[in-house]
Amino acid sequence: MFEFITAGGLMMIPIIIISIIAMAIIAALFISLSSKRVIPEGTTNIARKLAISGQASPAQIGKLRDSSLLGRVLATGLENAQLPRHALKESVEETGRHVIHAMDKYMTTLGTVAAIAPLLGLLGTVVGMINVFSVITSQGVGSPTELAGGISQALITTAAGISVAVPALIFHRYFRGKINDYAIEMEKETMKLIETINRKSSSAPAPVANIAASQGADASNAVLAAKKKLLAQQQAQVRQQQAKGNVA
Repeated sequence: MFEFITAGGLMMIPIIIISIIAMAIIAALFISLSSKRVIPEGTTNIARKLAISGQASPAQIGKLRDSSLLGRVLATGLENAQLPRHALKESVEETGRHVIHAMDKYMTTLGTVAAIAPLLGLLGTVVGMINVFSVITSQGVGSPTELAGGISQALITTAAGISVAVPALIFHRYFRGKINDYAIEMEKETMKLIETINRKSSSAPAPVANIAASQGADASNAVLAAKKKLLAQQQAQVRQQQAKGNVA
């Protein structure tokens, strides 16, 4: 292996460096994008129970937020449950954008590795062919050993660059699709929580102040009705007395 790397020349050094970077990123993404860290089972049910109870404490919301990336989004919904629907949805969407950005953290670097690896291999090929033509210019075609060294350098760097680019591109596409699936699933679960909060708000009893005001209004209406009835009776008695006087 060492002879293979040495035969590739100086261009093998950056190719090896980016291959190490790619392996580290792929390992980190496998850990950070596992379902237990992003959308663990039961997270939505916990958030919906807290929303239905209407007594979610800061400690419970903080525990939910720290549990997973989905928990961060749902915790935002519980914290802003008292807001109108449109404001609640905007706050949750903002947190969702931050979460997706966190999942997408290393994807740009992995895509860059997949793009530049074959270019570095091509550059090594060009350097190797330049060495071949330099040998031909100085020594002619009578030195097959020197010619073979330049051609070997060109082929090795090309193979190395492609060997790094292919798996980097495959995993980049794989993780990109996984992030998109997570984003859609998180949106579905978040909308379920918002609907639960809205149903809880619509079915909540009227505030005490409103009830007292309603009762006060009913009492005032009853007093007015009694006064009107008494006044009508007095007017009827007056009319009856007037009618008796006229007859007499």
